Amino acid sequence: MENHFEAGIENLRQKLLLMASRAETAVNESLQSLMQRDYDLAVKVREDDNFIDQFEIEIDEMAIQLLTRAPLATNLRLVTVAMKISQNLERIGDEATKIAKRARDLAQEPPVKVTLDLPRMAGLALAMVKDALDAFVHRDSAAARAIIPRDKEVDALNKQVHQQLAQYMMENPDTIARCLHWIVAAKSLERIADHAKNIAEEVVYLCEAQDIRHTLGKAGGAPPV
Repeated sequence: MENHFEAGIENLRQKLLLMASRAETAVNESLQSLMQRDYDLAVKVREDDNFIDQFEIEIDEMAIQLLTRAPLATNLRLVTVAMKISQNLERIGDEATKIAKRARDLAQEPPVKVTLDLPRMAGLALAMVKDALDAFVHRDSAAARAIIPRDKEVDALNKQVHQQLAQYMMENPDTIARCLHWIVAAKSLERIADHAKNIAEEVVYLCEAQDIRHTLGKAGGAPPV
């Protein structure tokens, strides 16, 4: 019975990692379509979002089956945390779809002549997602806590992009509609970092049985006293 449950947990973990890989690909492709003005790739990202949605459904079904025979409280936490991580990965896929929609629309318009550091934003956000999943796999609470403050760097870059585009729109009013697409895309990258932070907070809950959301104690290193 216990061996069967452990096998189910491993299958759940592997399914979650496959979902994470699919979500990461969606973000990378959506950004590529945006930066390279690739209409067809943008359309592909939007169509592929169904695969990520299906992963969430399958993970929920697996988790519900496991919950009925979880022998320990720690097993219950593991399964419920996996479900919450799946929800955050699905929302990361949604943000990739939003970026792809903006990329599709922008590909049909003249380019905006302003340099934006969205690739760096995407790199930071996706690194947070990867590290949060690694912390989950290794049940590493300290690593999860270290991820959470990194969200502030992505927030700062998002603010910088917003300021750049606001200035550009004032100087070039005919670009307002196109600049707004870029602002929404940057906001989606910022939201992806938020979801990575959410995953890290769930890992802390898994490891420590403490909910650190909305608390001052979540910012770093040692668990709160």
